[in-house]
Amino acid sequence: MKTQAAVVVEPGKPIEIEELTLDKPGPNEVLIQYLYGGLCHSDVHISIGDTIARLPMVLGHEGAGIIQEVGPGVTRVKPGDHVICSFTPTCGRCKYCATGRQSVCDMNAAMLEGHLAGPRWPISGPRGQYGAMCTLGTFSQYNVINEYSVVVVDDDIPLDKAVLVGCGVPTGWGSAVYAADTKPGDMVVIFGIGGIGINAVQGAKHAGAEHIIVIDPLQNKRDKAIELGATLAFDNAAEAKAAIDDLTNGQGADSAIITTDLITAEQVSDGFSMIGRGGIMVLTALNRIDEITVKLPSTEMSYFRKTIKGSLFGDCNPTYDIPNLVRMYADGKLKLDELITREYSLEQVNEGYDDLLAGKNIRGVIKHQH
Repeated sequence: MKTQAAVVVEPGKPIEIEELTLDKPGPNEVLIQYLYGGLCHSDVHISIGDTIARLPMVLGHEGAGIIQEVGPGVTRVKPGDHVICSFTPTCGRCKYCATGRQSVCDMNAAMLEGHLAGPRWPISGPRGQYGAMCTLGTFSQYNVINEYSVVVVDDDIPLDKAVLVGCGVPTGWGSAVYAADTKPGDMVVIFGIGGIGINAVQGAKHAGAEHIIVIDPLQNKRDKAIELGATLAFDNAAEAKAAIDDLTNGQGADSAIITTDLITAEQVSDGFSMIGRGGIMVLTALNRIDEITVKLPSTEMSYFRKTIKGSLFGDCNPTYDIPNLVRMYADGKLKLDELITREYSLEQVNEGYDDLLAGKNIRGVIKHQH
């Protein structure tokens, strides 16, 4: 079948809209009709070349839609199911899934290649075989993906809002709840208030943090953070550090979570200086894979028992946490509507990313036309 999709052909060039051809779903694969796709900064990393991926690639790794057809052996979903896509698949059988580390499932190995198991390339077009970001390619009207990448939700859940639960919400929420292990009364510092950072605010609040301090240069981002639960907001790290020292009598924060658009050595150093004894610094943001951004005094780390850890998908388990977060939203305990700044058509994808880079959006969403 044919589909319209947003494709990265060459790093640094505008994203192109192309008509592509999809194979029928094979074993353990499904055909999904995407209704919505979230605009996340990770797609920008590929489009500008910060992250090296196999090209051409259909962008989009935050998506929601309806299952149209299933291949042989599919057991998790059926045609007609409403689903949210997880950018990290969960096979349930590999070493990592079997030991509670589903966010680093073996199937993540194809994230930047974009092929399904085999390898199999179900997308073709004028440039040959196309990959799909995180094997999802949600900036396509339709796609063939693995059943391990989808989670069923109730039909009455609004997918235009729940689409965010495929990436930005669990990544931020889990960074605070799981990776930083936030406890009641904690002080949590969050660098960067985009689609991930704003949900780290929600996660820290949910976990009972007493002080949630955010750092972002943009006033609109700081205002949104305060609206959703932050207690203090600063436009620079120096002022935040002074406030932390004052509030804790120099003891430091319990955790720092870095969710900026492009992580830097300066941000890592600042975050490390803000956490106190036994503190945790969580690195959720990205840079080029060969960029050295962590260079810290190991003696201080040892003496003060400071921990630095990377986190993918907020250390969440997609098959558990996606339904849980959706229930929280339905119960009024998680904000999603307030995170979406604007909807775009597929043809407006470049405008959407221009707005993201200009700091206009907390989250933009692509609405597919069918």
